Amino acid sequence: MSTRILAGIKVLDLTNVLSGPFTSLHLALLGAEVIKVENPKDGDLARKLGILPALNKRLMGTSFLAQNCNKKSITLNTKSAEGKAIFLRMAKDADVVVENFRPGVMDRLGIGYKTLAGYNPRLVYCAISGFGQTGPDALFPAYDQIIQGLSGEMAVNGDERLSPLRTGFPVCDTVGGLNAAFAVMAALFHRERTGEGQFIDVALLDSIMPLMGWVAANLLIGKQQPVLMGNDNFTAAPSGTFRTADGFINIAANKQEQWEAVCDVLGLPELKKDPRFEERDTRKKNRKALTPLLEEKLVTKPTAAWVTELNDSDVPSGAILGLEEALRQPQVVHRDVLKKVPLTGFGDIEVFGLTAQFEKTPGAVDTPPPELGEHNADIYAALGIPAAEQAELKAKGVI
Repeated sequence: MSTRILAGIKVLDLTNVLSGPFTSLHLALLGAEVIKVENPKDGDLARKLGILPALNKRLMGTSFLAQNCNKKSITLNTKSAEGKAIFLRMAKDADVVVENFRPGVMDRLGIGYKTLAGYNPRLVYCAISGFGQTGPDALFPAYDQIIQGLSGEMAVNGDERLSPLRTGFPVCDTVGGLNAAFAVMAALFHRERTGEGQFIDVALLDSIMPLMGWVAANLLIGKQQPVLMGNDNFTAAPSGTFRTADGFINIAANKQEQWEAVCDVLGLPELKKDPRFEERDTRKKNRKALTPLLEEKLVTKPTAAWVTELNDSDVPSGAILGLEEALRQPQVVHRDVLKKVPLTGFGDIEVFGLTAQFEKTPGAVDTPPPELGEHNADIYAALGIPAAEQAELKAKGVI
């Protein structure tokens, strides 16, 4: 049986909603023991978020189910003196703490990094926030949409008819979570070499900006403001979305030889010598004239036919799928991107597994997202808290 990369690593996860849970999900898929520490009343807010009211009432909303497999859940009121004491006991032998509160919250609770590091200097502590732990905006509230707007990401989407335009999924939360998971892994690697833990400050605003690297480079280095181009690719032409007989096709003819192949496949060899389109940079400037000429041919056949012909000529192209069709396409099925896991009282649900495929240490989805407090008895017993004391703590609202 293969060993998981993070087998033996214990993570205390105090995060909510998306960015933090997405971080700890990747650690859990790699084999870490992730203990989700939730408030006793209703836990992670994502437990109530989803389109199925029955699951929301169970505190197992679809938003929660999406990124909490392989984790354990305990309830703990860290605002209480007893809850704080229990958390400190847990932190003594933890490897990682992940939280996404506003800066200063954990310190006010008495369980911030400096306190925890005094008990456990090997601890890797990752704090995820909208704007980071310092700076003029550090204490402002932040959700994904706020960061999309402040990062410039919304301003570079869309075209002259529709802008600003929000990305259709929480890209800033998700990328922030990936950034934090990467940072935790790097800090654990550093600890292997030095024995030192450390504090990691991850900001959603910082995390999204490098993803716009090419657009930003055009501004920072080339002094060119972003141009709203909708589905066109600013680096080349023809590179974007085009009409066909039954819908649309993506074509990415980024190289000169690919452009020439497009002309041959579409039966438009004369365009190769047209002075408006012959050179890459002039094609880009004249894309509005080029697109109708290409679409006049493309609308004579369905998308699937053009995809085959263009790809056979080494021109990258593809259909534009709806989400369900995308999830069921043969390549995604072959790659085993979706995993089935049983949810009590509901049946099998499909979730994403670890999409990096390790040859020797593969990740896996082993257990479904936990019910709120599902692992209280086991984890608190292992901490030396007997059942009778657990009952007392529950009655007092500590767990």
